Amino acid sequence: MKAMLIKNYGENAPFEASEVDQPEVKPGHVLVKIAASSVNTVDTMIRKMGKDLPLSPDAPALLGMDFAGTVEAVGEGVQNYSVGDEVYGCAGGLADLPGTLAEYIVADADLIAHKAKNLSMKEAAALPLVAITAYEGLVRAGIQAGQKVLVHGGSGGVGHVALQLAKHFGADVYSTGGGDKQLALIEKLGATGINYKTESVEQYVAKHTGGAGFDVVFDSVGGANLTNSFEAAALNGQVATTVSMCELDLTPAHFKGLSLHVVFMLIPMLHNHKRSEHGDILRKLTEIAESGALTPILDETNFSLEEAGEAYARLESGKAMGKVVIEN
Repeated sequence: MKAMLIKNYGENAPFEASEVDQPEVKPGHVLVKIAASSVNTVDTMIRKMGKDLPLSPDAPALLGMDFAGTVEAVGEGVQNYSVGDEVYGCAGGLADLPGTLAEYIVADADLIAHKAKNLSMKEAAALPLVAITAYEGLVRAGIQAGQKVLVHGGSGGVGHVALQLAKHFGADVYSTGGGDKQLALIEKLGATGINYKTESVEQYVAKHTGGAGFDVVFDSVGGANLTNSFEAAALNGQVATTVSMCELDLTPAHFKGLSLHVVFMLIPMLHNHKRSEHGDILRKLTEIAESGALTPILDETNFSLEEAGEAYARLESGKAMGKVVIEN
């Protein structure tokens, strides 16, 4: 089969079109013909950092985690899938799991679900990593109807899904963005937009919560921005983040009695730990999407499998709005 391989890691490491053996289905897995795959920040980090990241596969590497496609063969012991089923998931591209920048993938049946009937293959491929991340963070933060929820980075990959899910759960949702296009998308998706460049945390907390703070803060920016999340959170509030590889003074969190939830959704893939929970979440996401409450936003660009390098560059440019997707 055709695959795009990285022979050597590094800044702008080239993807090389290669012919590799088509993988064979094995027990507990399904063989999927991939229709589309999406690019995530972690994919670009692996390409750039290689073995400096403990989750990177050995080179030559077949990257890509998210996919949507059609089942072509079903392994022994797999109950819920048949040949011809349209599925989606996040199931490769790290450690010893071959990725999605290819024509086929053999995916653990626990890491996939049937795709939503009202989503295209490209839309379905945009969801798994970011939507599982958003869902896990909000659920671990104990989101409830009627709460005030702040999403940092609501026009980004994880953020634009988190604010839709928070709305689905019945919350009153607010979200930060840094420009007119970002804020327009946030408002279109049903949240109240906050321009973090023109409003201080103190100002928007006063404006939207009467100074009490937000019950849940979902921080898809993380790092140094976590201090803003602590400032924005209510007393005994909940903060979920996807980026916490940093040194930080937790004193503000202490004096407000905050709970911090770190979401690292790659753990089931990396450690073969509770993988079926990802399948369960994906099935719930399919229901939410089919109810009309979750629509992934796709960047305006189009890329073929051979243009994987350009797709990665598009995400890294910071100019993408929504998810960058490759048509396999």
